[in-house]
Amino acid sequence: MNRWWKYMRPYLPYFILGPLCMLVEVAGETVLPKLLSVIINRGTDGTLTKAVCLGIMFAMIGIAILMMLGGVGGAYFGAKASVNFATDLREDAYRAVQRYSFANIDKFSTGSLVTRMTNDVTQLQNFVNMLLRMAIRAPGMMISALIMSIFLKPPLAVVFAVTIPLMILSVLGLIVLGLPRFTKLQEKIDGLNSTVQENITNVRVVKSFVRQDHEEEKFGRANKRLKDAGLSAMKIMIFMEPVTSAIMYATTLAVIWFGSGFVLDSVNGMPVGDLSLFVTYVNQILMSLMMVTMLLMMASRAIASAKRIRQVLEEVPDIDDRDAGEPDRTVAAGAIEFRDVSFRYYKNSEEYVLKHINLSIPAGSTVGIIGSTGCGKSTLVSLIPRLYDPDEGEVLVDGVDVKDYRLRNLRDGVGMVLQKNTLFTGTIAENLRWGREDATDEEVREASQMAQADKFVSSFPDGYETALVHGGTNVSGGQKQRLCIARALLKNPKVLILDDSTSAVDTATERQIRTALTEDYPGTTKLIIAQRISSVKDSDQIVVMNEGEITAVGTHDELLGSSEEYREIYYSQMTEDTEDGKKS
Repeated sequence: MNRWWKYMRPYLPYFILGPLCMLVEVAGETVLPKLLSVIINRGTDGTLTKAVCLGIMFAMIGIAILMMLGGVGGAYFGAKASVNFATDLREDAYRAVQRYSFANIDKFSTGSLVTRMTNDVTQLQNFVNMLLRMAIRAPGMMISALIMSIFLKPPLAVVFAVTIPLMILSVLGLIVLGLPRFTKLQEKIDGLNSTVQENITNVRVVKSFVRQDHEEEKFGRANKRLKDAGLSAMKIMIFMEPVTSAIMYATTLAVIWFGSGFVLDSVNGMPVGDLSLFVTYVNQILMSLMMVTMLLMMASRAIASAKRIRQVLEEVPDIDDRDAGEPDRTVAAGAIEFRDVSFRYYKNSEEYVLKHINLSIPAGSTVGIIGSTGCGKSTLVSLIPRLYDPDEGEVLVDGVDVKDYRLRNLRDGVGMVLQKNTLFTGTIAENLRWGREDATDEEVREASQMAQADKFVSSFPDGYETALVHGGTNVSGGQKQRLCIARALLKNPKVLILDDSTSAVDTATERQIRTALTEDYPGTTKLIIAQRISSVKDSDQIVVMNEGEITAVGTHDELLGSSEEYREIYYSQMTEDTEDGKKS
């Protein structure tokens, strides 16, 4: 309750007024049958007059109007409370995910996180709404009807001593069976969402490889698993209705059977109207139990969803800045140092992705990093803005351990163009201003010019107001890379990391980008990860990596003389370029 109280407290008036309005309905449900029984009793014994009948009728109409107002009020306040509850909960879950490190996100699939913040929150919202409408109404109606029944005819009320415990046991049994099934159902929704999201995100790859049939089969399997889990969970709901109905009808028959004997008893009998009233109260009691049953079944599903949401909220980010030694410090120069750094993605793995890395990068220098695919180049630079933390050793920026910076201050000083270029739905200008929100139109254009993006952006009819669709799929790969570089440059960072970010750009354009970086950002430390030696040959120093280790460091000329691995890469690329030139 401590966890959920946070989301209830701001809307406490709604949580109180909703159930109170339902009490009006409870009172009406109790009084109306009594008034009707008076009409029946007086009608059978001949004492009913027109004045009495009209008086009772108007009283019943007034009560019905009050019940309507109470029902509308209960529904209104219940909706207000549940929707606000769900909105705040969803926002907290989203904020929690934003604080995750890459390692935290790896624990959840994307589809699972989407399901938890949508479907699971909706399950809780529906439960809260139903709870506010039924938590008082159902027990209140059952208790008041039971008290009235006992006062009306105590011997006949003995039937409840059998039916109520039987109903409670049935409900508890169904809940015990239903809870694990609802948990499994939510997991299957995760699987389906993951399948759909992966397919839609990579739809161009699917079509280019003509794998629609494969994807349809994969979706069909996930859909069938969800169907089977849904049917398994719904069987509990389906089975619940005949069980509760059977108990309800059996109780009604028993009351009529024994009650008719009291009606015919001339000594200790009961009026026909009282028997009708008793049957109405029986139906109210059993209907209340059915409402409670439905509420508890919803609760079992809500409990499963609540556990999954709590996992998101209570996941502790393994990277945070609560213990930052210098929280007010910002990146001033951009000098970088790796001291005996080792790293592995899976902490129970014996294999390290980076092994005992020692590297010093002066502020304002340009460093090229080259090596075979999977040798750890991207992982190495990801440690600088603390996208991951090393298992061993230290990463320092301006002589300070990156763990001593506030994350915001550290990452504000680092501009990074990731290997996978990502643009968001919105205009080109809006995407570029991710680098700096308050950038002027002129600054946006200048950054684009340096990234060699201004020319093609200006050719669009809407220029920088051109709308990009999801993922920026309406621009080419090279255009996307240049926009991402412009976004990073607009940040004016002290450390700029380009992770293979010009692979889709022609060599002439790449040369122009390198020239702009050298001339316009002389004080920025530049780390360039590339596959082509031509992309890094003019760097102040080049780092050669292989299988998670640094095998050589030096300038292009120094490495040609001292590093066999670098020579092999260089001459293989020179041969390829020569052969390509002959073919052309």
